[in-house]
Amino acid sequence: MSAVGPDFGAVAAAGELIGIIGALLTITLVVAVGAVVVCAVTWALTAATGHWHTAMRARTGAWVALGAAALAGTALAWTNYLLGVGAGL
Repeated sequence: MSAVGPDFGAVAAAGELIGIIGALLTITLVVAVGAVVVCAVTWALTAATGHWHTAMRARTGAWVALGAAALAGTALAWTNYLLGVGAGL
């Protein structure tokens, strides 16, 4: 029985593609964490000063940015898991 796995050599410039994906993942994580910090600070300041409409918007932004950071952070682990499952089929 032979092992079946993805052929990354079939893609031209696969090494460059992996580097580009890693850089985009890093940029996504940095921007998402920055958005979480900005939205959390805005949420705290506006809630303390009584601007409830802005506080609700900042809270929504914080949760969305947190979700984006979580998705970007788990993307690599999820991809590696799926490649492992695919190779085991």
